[in-house]
Amino acid sequence: MTLGHKKYWIFDLDGTLTVPAHDFDAMRRELGLPQGRPILEQLAELGEERAAVLFARLDEIELEIARRARPQPGSRELLAALRARGARIGILTRNSHGTALETLRTCGLAEFFDPPHIMSREMCALKPSGDGIKRLLTLWNASPVDAVMVGDYLFDILAGHDAGTATIFVDNLGRPEYASQADRSVKSLEELVAMIGRPPSIT
Repeated sequence: MTLGHKKYWIFDLDGTLTVPAHDFDAMRRELGLPQGRPILEQLAELGEERAAVLFARLDEIELEIARRARPQPGSRELLAALRARGARIGILTRNSHGTALETLRTCGLAEFFDPPHIMSREMCALKPSGDGIKRLLTLWNASPVDAVMVGDYLFDILAGHDAGTATIFVDNLGRPEYASQADRSVKSLEELVAMIGRPPSIT
């Protein structure tokens, strides 16, 4: 897989472009949910009234985290290199759209992303579905063979598989069991910057 020739790049947000900060066990305790299952899937099973209350609290928790977010080392360099190559870039996140925008602003990365190209939980089916990737590719009139999904969790890799794109696992927390399911694995975004190489010179 030659990364330098990929024209469309979709990124997970939390833990991929940002330093991991979510304590999902603590979030489940705060919401009064059982441990061991993803939060959004549990909320989807609740009655409308109870789910609305917990979603409102979840939004508050996620926004608090977003306001403390820190960019992953190499994130700005990677996004700048891709932009210099003329690549289109987007985000697929299980966050709300507002939280994703706040995270990017806090980290100083907002300039790289057009808001319609940030696929949040209100805009598409949740990962591990590849629905959000497919929607981005449709917006860009792009083929999956020209695209890459980059993330730090199994759901990101599965979403890429579902959409037919190449996949890159960012193994920043030491999870080789996920790395083996991706087309390529890196330990950091800085390593990924080195792999795609410098952008072509502008003459």
